[in-house]
Amino acid sequence: MSTSAPQATFDSIAARAAPAVFVVLWSTGFIGTKYVLAGAEPLTYLAVRMVLAAVLMGLIAAVSRASWPKGADIFHSAVSGLLVHGFYLGGTAVAIFHSVPAGLSALIPGLQPILTSTLANRWLGERVTPLQWTGLLMGLAGTLIVLHGRSMEGEAGWGWLATGVALVSITLGTLYQKRYCSRIDWRSGNAIQFLSAAALFALGAWLFETRVIVWNREFVLSLAWLVVVLSIGSIGLLYWLIRHSAATQVASLFYLVPSVTALMAYLLFDERLDGLSIAGMVICAAAVLLVNKSTARARG
Repeated sequence: MSTSAPQATFDSIAARAAPAVFVVLWSTGFIGTKYVLAGAEPLTYLAVRMVLAAVLMGLIAAVSRASWPKGADIFHSAVSGLLVHGFYLGGTAVAIFHSVPAGLSALIPGLQPILTSTLANRWLGERVTPLQWTGLLMGLAGTLIVLHGRSMEGEAGWGWLATGVALVSITLGTLYQKRYCSRIDWRSGNAIQFLSAAALFALGAWLFETRVIVWNREFVLSLAWLVVVLSIGSIGLLYWLIRHSAATQVASLFYLVPSVTALMAYLLFDERLDGLSIAGMVICAAAVLLVNKSTARARG
């Protein structure tokens, strides 16, 4: 009894801290991508990242003796990997590489909660209450305020298409993971997901890129961060949240990503952060609180 109480306290604290930790880690992906693309083309870098992540996650699964998916679960893991890691990360990296501004890239997760909630309402049978819709719309408004006055111009063509692909992919991937992969061990399941994404990126790099990599200090450090902290840490945390929360509740966290990214860019790149942007961040935080509180109330 004396050992279970501290464990329960730790679990409670970890569960409360998980959303905030996820938002911070996920937001660093945009910063890391800007650095790493200076040393390699997007699909080439992502192929290397996914191979390293697959090897690392495979070792974690082997050491921890995780059960491996069989039959249809292998297929579901591969599909989820193509959506969450493949087309989403690929779309984001290609967009940034083709000079689509960071503001537009940050807007993608700001649009995702609305699309996720609409689909979750129909596909997963989750009831989205009027109060939750209010919070979701508040979050969208806050995101647009954070990004006010930022350049939304970039190369036409592949860059613009990539942003739309990334938005749809992360939305469908979140819902697909929730519906088909919740029972799969996250360690072995992620190893398969990384492998499927690696195959996609390797094929794309072979067909469309030069596959030249500049192995300098900036590239190596950025790649290490994106592999260990993003692919292993934040993705594992995302899937934990998906298993333990409603899809709408998890998606609402993405409203905070543009705000946190803007703050990081201000500290690292001296990008503008005025009073109106700060007000937008407050609105985003209030929107997430509203969605999560109404979800908890509906469950209770």
